[in-house]
Amino acid sequence: MSSRFDGKVAIVTGGAQGIGGATARRLARDGAAVLIADIDETTANENRARIESSGGIVAVTRTDVAVAADVEAMVSEAIRRWGRLDYLVNNAFSVAGGGLDAGSISGGAVDISEAAWDRGMTVLVKSIFLGVKYAVPAMRQAGGGSIVNVSSVHGLLMAEGFLVYEAGKSAVIGVTRQMACDYGKDAIRVNAICPGHIMTERQGAQWKAHPDGLRFFEEQYPVRRVGTPDDIAGTIAFLCSEDASFITGQALAVDGGLTIQLQENVGVRLAKHIQANPGTWLPY
Repeated sequence: MSSRFDGKVAIVTGGAQGIGGATARRLARDGAAVLIADIDETTANENRARIESSGGIVAVTRTDVAVAADVEAMVSEAIRRWGRLDYLVNNAFSVAGGGLDAGSISGGAVDISEAAWDRGMTVLVKSIFLGVKYAVPAMRQAGGGSIVNVSSVHGLLMAEGFLVYEAGKSAVIGVTRQMACDYGKDAIRVNAICPGHIMTERQGAQWKAHPDGLRFFEEQYPVRRVGTPDDIAGTIAFLCSEDASFITGQALAVDGGLTIQLQENVGVRLAKHIQANPGTWLPY
């Protein structure tokens, strides 16, 4: 356990597993009291038990992050338990409006339905708006704070056939920058992180079945590996810390160098990889 965040209080949405789960564990390990806000109470409580076993301070509240009453109650629960709010990590996807899955929102502007567009904006963007709306007044009372919104490399670079996801993740970066302008005077910093491919629990099951596909993905990264939830959690902890006190409004790529490369060079490297490994499984 570290004392870096002693006396501080954090909310991590989607804190049951994956990036959110690792972030909840990291902030608790660094001394913060952490409220895990997640729609999956069973998995959230499993993470709670894991944190408590290491001496961390943690609680769980069921939250759908695109439902205003849920988000307001989430912030109120943190205040009720610990009397303040210092950090908000907007990580969760909402399930409001039917949730988000690639099959329901894939396609370009001509292909997707109006309902799919509306659902995507609710799941990806409205949740950020609501989290900040209810967190900022509490952070003002605490004398300031840090908000970290989880975007994606898909907010920086576009992929064919995924208009809704790319638009939503790009919007997360835009609202982050605007919110940083609004709340800097309150000593509240707002930043976004843009992860590359992260080996979460769910992704791990896919790659266990297709190790050749994982090797192909790793070949795309200058560091020759995909990311882990702990890679992202460490970055979020940094952005919450005083070490980042002069950083706000930024969209930080945490992607092993994926977005810095000249694409034609990467294409040649991957073509050589396929030639050397015929039959490689590809997810797209």
